[in-house]
Amino acid sequence: MKFTKYDNLEAFGADTYEILHENEVQNNLPISFINNERGYDTTDWLLTTIKDDAGGVVLTAACTPPFNLVMYETGNEPNDRAVALLSRELKAMGADLPGVLAEQGLARRFAEAYAGTHAGTDAVTRARIQTEEHANAKEHGYHRHKSMNIMQLDRVCDIRKAPGRCRPLREDDLLFAPYWERAFSEECEVETYDIPTNVERISGRVGMNNHYIWEDGHPVSQAYNMRHTRSGACISGVYTPPQYRGKGYASSVVAELSLILLERGNKFCYLFADAENPISCGIYRKLGYHDICVFDEIKFD
Repeated sequence: MKFTKYDNLEAFGADTYEILHENEVQNNLPISFINNERGYDTTDWLLTTIKDDAGGVVLTAACTPPFNLVMYETGNEPNDRAVALLSRELKAMGADLPGVLAEQGLARRFAEAYAGTHAGTDAVTRARIQTEEHANAKEHGYHRHKSMNIMQLDRVCDIRKAPGRCRPLREDDLLFAPYWERAFSEECEVETYDIPTNVERISGRVGMNNHYIWEDGHPVSQAYNMRHTRSGACISGVYTPPQYRGKGYASSVVAELSLILLERGNKFCYLFADAENPISCGIYRKLGYHDICVFDEIKFD
């Protein structure tokens, strides 16, 4: 097996783009890295693969600092040799990884190889240890931060919409939307930005028809679309202030945005949902979303 570190996004994409699209929704994050729709500076990105003896990619791993390493085993076929080689090479490089985000089994196997204390044991024993010690994994160099369902929708189910209407983001929404963005990030435990930075980021969406507000006399909920794969569009930033929850506003805005994205020619929509929040997952399923796989986000201690 061979470890390859890429110096540019084009070479990485040439080796991995079609492979990642074999499971397009699952791999929406690394695909979005390759698409780089927002034109980020990729100088510090870590782009790697493990190839078998025939030159075929069996493991893809990418990190866009300061975020987690995102991984995919080709065809979702477990390959402990590839995982072990990647772990050794990244440690030899002195890679400073905050964590890993991948399909649940892969994430846990890589975490044990990279940061765990049982890397020398066989695969069966490691699996037993991970199961038994999962809740106390901090003692072993890593801990599970959260689990997320990746969900896909092909057709929007008919639902009873909440009172009000859906409309695109406007300039005057910048009076509240940056605060909603901050609250959303804090609740989801993802990277947060200060309010001036959020104003700058969100102002770029005005007129782009990718950020939508549900208003019932006044704004009550939001959702937006910020990345795409070849055939699909991602919905994120779903947020309703606490005082407006339980009235169907989030369901309504997600349903409406999903319909808009499908009408624009996307074959499907997809999103991440907290796997441990049955309410939000249940809402999405009623709209027509179904589970694709479970991702674990594991942090290294």
